[in-house]
Amino acid sequence: MTAQTIAQGIGHHFSDPALLRTALTHRSFGTPNNERLEFLGDGILDCVIAAALYHRFPDLPEGDLSRLRANLVRQETLHALALQLDIGNHLHLGEGELKSGGASRPSMLADALEALFGAVYLDAGFDAASEVIIRLYASLLDSLKPGQFQKDAKTRLQEFLQGRKKALPRYRLLETSGAAHLQSFVVACEIDQPAVRTTGTGNSRRIAEQNAAEQALKALNT
Repeated sequence: MTAQTIAQGIGHHFSDPALLRTALTHRSFGTPNNERLEFLGDGILDCVIAAALYHRFPDLPEGDLSRLRANLVRQETLHALALQLDIGNHLHLGEGELKSGGASRPSMLADALEALFGAVYLDAGFDAASEVIIRLYASLLDSLKPGQFQKDAKTRLQEFLQGRKKALPRYRLLETSGAAHLQSFVVACEIDQPAVRTTGTGNSRRIAEQNAAEQALKALNT
């Protein structure tokens, strides 16, 4: 596996390959590492997402835009995107982090993705970084529904069922795995009428429940 796989995944050819390697290097591996790039990428991500939301939702007030941006740039969202890119299998980690499962730690993967945004900016400028971010976030941005985005999936599912006088969903823990500091949870969301059963995973039970509820909403075509 090479770092170029990640470059292809984000759709950017690096003129300076050293920037790509640095973005994928954790401090436990040595220097240079991705901490400063992560700082830079975090700011760029905030700006790009803010601009995208500003233009996409011209009638939304500042408070709603801020809540939506917070949801899109939070660790859970970045972690999910990093998993899609398989960033964990390309990280340069120290021996201790490798043994403790750092390659699959949500915070580490989220930081590496932000570092990639910073690396693209240094390599080719703001417009190139913006294109990479918008491309990765395209499906998330397209799925936003004004008036619903500020409510989490469990709340939206509950309101959907209550509005149709249906019984509320049940959430059941199916599986817990991994070491204490790196656990993974699998939760089922079960609805009696209409009969729907979905599952969600996450690094906390709360996140797993939210993901299961999101899948249930999709199954109900909301």
